[in-house]
Amino acid sequence: MTDYFLDQEYQNLTYSREEVNFKEFENCKFVGCDFSLCNFIAVTFIDCSFVECHFNGAKINHVALRTVTFSKCQIKDVNFAMCDKLIFEIAFYECVLDFSKFYTLKIKGTPFQDCSLIAVDFMSTDLTEVVFDRCDLYRAEFAKALAYKTNFKTSNNITIDPEKTKLNKAVFSSQNVIGLLYKHDLLIS
Repeated sequence: MTDYFLDQEYQNLTYSREEVNFKEFENCKFVGCDFSLCNFIAVTFIDCSFVECHFNGAKINHVALRTVTFSKCQIKDVNFAMCDKLIFEIAFYECVLDFSKFYTLKIKGTPFQDCSLIAVDFMSTDLTEVVFDRCDLYRAEFAKALAYKTNFKTSNNITIDPEKTKLNKAVFSSQNVIGLLYKHDLLIS
């Protein structure tokens, strides 16, 4: 049986490995909480927000994220690829997502604002209309991704192979378009 929590606020809690399993949270806010030890199983978050929370290395393989916002969170080395894909809606503001994985997910329209996305795996991900606003995309991988109308204009350290990624109507600045030519080993001044 699933425990259900509505309109709650949780502050400065450190969750154990199985503490949130088989629970559903709706319209809840988590502030300063640490989920790093968690191995999520059958957990659902609906219309929830996480502020200054830690998820580094958490196992979120069986989690439903439905209209969930992460602000100023540490989310390093987390595999989102195994999340429930039904109504998967997320937003990231000022988060560190280094080494995380979004492999094969459909994250259409997702905002990433002021985020560190170093070595993040976006392979085969549907990035349609995603906005990368002032993000660091150093060594992020986009092979086989669909980046239709994706906005990279204000981000930096972008390297994408246009032969391996669908970039129809993607938006780049004149400074970051150089990342589309990296494989040609050109000297541009």
